[in-house]
Amino acid sequence: MEKRRDIYQAIADPTRREIISLIARQSMNLNAIADNFDASRPAISQHIKVLTECGLVIIRQQGRERFCELKIDKLKEVTSWVEECNKYWNATIDSMEDYLQQLQTKNKKHGKQQ
Repeated sequence: MEKRRDIYQAIADPTRREIISLIARQSMNLNAIADNFDASRPAISQHIKVLTECGLVIIRQQGRERFCELKIDKLKEVTSWVEECNKYWNATIDSMEDYLQQLQTKNKKHGKQQ
């Protein structure tokens, strides 16, 4: 049974995030990517496999070489999730600030300055 991968599994690992950063700038062959890490080539290949399985990376054959390209549109799911979290937390913080302002105003009216 094949393990289903998702975008969050892909970006959870720091090595995979670094691979994403590398190929975001330009497509790279597998050896060029591996040259940027102390890990073994099979370990880097496994990371690239995860990135490919979740659809973040596509591999194109050019002659005898295989080049990895980033499918940046796949990161939209993460961007949308982060934006929703930001909206929630900003609203929560704004609400807390309003509440604290009300408390300070109330305390000033009753002579309870701190």
